[in-house]
Amino acid sequence: MAKMMMMQQSQPSLSLLTSSVSDFNGAKLHLQVQYKRKVQQPKGALYVSASSEKKILIMGGTRFIGIFLSRLLVKEGHQVTLFTRGKSPIAKQLPGESDQDFADFSSKILHLKGDRKDYDFVKSSLSAEGFDVVYDINGREAEEVEPILDALPKLEQYIYCSSAGVYLKSDVLPHCEVDAVDPKSRHKGKLETESLLQSKGVNWTSIRPVYIYGPLNYNPVEEWFFHRLKAGRPIPVPNSGIQISQLGHVKDLATAFLAVLGNEKASREIFNISGEKYVTFDGLARACAKAGGFPEPEIVHYNPKEFDFGKKKAFPFRDQHFFASVEKAKHVLGWKPEFDLVDGLTDSYNLDFGRGTFRKEADFTTDDMILSKKLVLQ
Repeated sequence: MAKMMMMQQSQPSLSLLTSSVSDFNGAKLHLQVQYKRKVQQPKGALYVSASSEKKILIMGGTRFIGIFLSRLLVKEGHQVTLFTRGKSPIAKQLPGESDQDFADFSSKILHLKGDRKDYDFVKSSLSAEGFDVVYDINGREAEEVEPILDALPKLEQYIYCSSAGVYLKSDVLPHCEVDAVDPKSRHKGKLETESLLQSKGVNWTSIRPVYIYGPLNYNPVEEWFFHRLKAGRPIPVPNSGIQISQLGHVKDLATAFLAVLGNEKASREIFNISGEKYVTFDGLARACAKAGGFPEPEIVHYNPKEFDFGKKKAFPFRDQHFFASVEKAKHVLGWKPEFDLVDGLTDSYNLDFGRGTFRKEADFTTDDMILSKKLVLQ
């Protein structure tokens, strides 16, 4: 049975730090959003107006992207409900968030407890509630989305978190939204979801992030480097280290999700979202060192083909050039990332790792395999 409740502040307060770059609660973000609204006026009943209060459902929302997005939406005056299995706290105080801001957020966020793969429950509970807008942050398969659309025939906008991983590997970069996609990629479920949304004729927008980083990241992206830097260990990097990649800060991703809300220019469109600049693997290691105040790192290059790592992942990035253009989002949405790479990594380090808050325990097993072979060869 659907369970809807208003969350009250019940989580213990975390130790607070002020972000060196952005507190994510200031007037700067608010003014940027207001400016976009003035130049982008929705027309007709098809489009949701971001300037009016809307009943918004976030599929997921208790981890990483959803945590920052839900705060922006609540701050904008929308009624926000998180659909989760209830295994994680619905409201969690952010590093750098004041007690008053957290209490205000906690008093306004709503929760609908259930399993999105229980399609009968999804249809009945969502039909009973009715929502104007859905943000789908954790959808992986098209079959998970169809019951939501069936339950909400009057839905004004479906905003989907896809992935730049859907693009077909190419010698011509950066990836643009019109580029060929790979139906066999590990993100094929997201690609099929985009196709479903298009076929259903709903008002949809799809966001394709590249690598996402920032505070509360549960994926070992920047954390992988910070673990090694903090332990004073060399950083093993596959092959030449000049492979070019791209990272986007989670707070910039959240503002992009907000920018498409009620924006007729975003209707039935796909947008790449990430940082403006690209970085090599070696450059990323050095950027992490600079962000955390560590000395110049020792980088050790190796040939992955010379090792059998089993199921362990020796490096957190795909061993290839992989980056995408964000020009469409900049020109169409008026969106622009706030964080450059070093500033963003500094924000992540100060608000997470500088306090000793690592998401996962360090595992140097593959590092030791690489380093031991290097010592033997020397």
